[in-house]
Amino acid sequence: MLKDNFNDLYYLTVVAQERSFTRAAAKLGVSQSALSHAIKGLEERLEIRLLTRTTRSVAPTEAGERLINTLAPRFSEIETELNSLTEIRDRVAGNIRINLGEHALQSTVWPALKPFLQAYPDVNVELTTDNTLTDIVSGRFDAGVRLGEQVAKDMVAVRIGPDWRMLVVGSPDYFARHGRPDTPHDLQHHRCINIRLPTLGGLYAWEFSRDGQDLRVRVEGQLTFNHLPARVDAAISGMGLAFVPEDTVAGALAEGKLEAVLEPWCEPFQGYYLYYPSRKQHTQAFARLIEALRYKG
Repeated sequence: MLKDNFNDLYYLTVVAQERSFTRAAAKLGVSQSALSHAIKGLEERLEIRLLTRTTRSVAPTEAGERLINTLAPRFSEIETELNSLTEIRDRVAGNIRINLGEHALQSTVWPALKPFLQAYPDVNVELTTDNTLTDIVSGRFDAGVRLGEQVAKDMVAVRIGPDWRMLVVGSPDYFARHGRPDTPHDLQHHRCINIRLPTLGGLYAWEFSRDGQDLRVRVEGQLTFNHLPARVDAAISGMGLAFVPEDTVAGALAEGKLEAVLEPWCEPFQGYYLYYPSRKQHTQAFARLIEALRYKG
């Protein structure tokens, strides 16, 4: 019964405020006859008179006054809250939650996010890093970041970074002691630093590609990490070969702390994309974030 009365209850409060069906109808944007019919229907459903009508004025009855005094503050609160939601929609402010991997954070998202946050101090961003393929909908994230090939087809994807590649690297000392692999299959005879990815349920098989030929190699070694900086440090320390994003070892390669092997087998692949459900209604904050992260190259 209540849901059938909401509009009529609001109409009642406006008529009481205006003390006139004519003025109330103009304020509400409805015809006077439609307004009168709505109030009459409300009174019939409640089986009590709410307004006293004369040729010159309209005034609430005792029951009507009691009901109006209860309703008016609540309608005012609802209107205030709706206005605040409109302000949030139009203002660059609010909370945004993003799920992403550690390399995506450090290489792509964080460099662009720092100036964005400085420009919009009323935007709060929560970044959750993990290496799993998290369901952002069930996890109540606004967006996620993955490589282009990993984004589900029912998501909207926006490219936020360039193509990049993985490299096999080791220290000069390691190569002096163990030699260099000539093909990816030779890695099975080397001490390699493994990567554990929870989504895959085990150790990551190193992926290579050359001239259209794809190859996956499972490696063995003394160490297994799911933390990227630790793999780089272990490789620099001569503890084995690591398979890492090229940008994370650019400095070490330039300084001679690391050397790359099997480069012809390390072809670039699609970079990172920000993705989110296609049905998502953008706030101003989220729309500005997309533009701040969008790849301009």
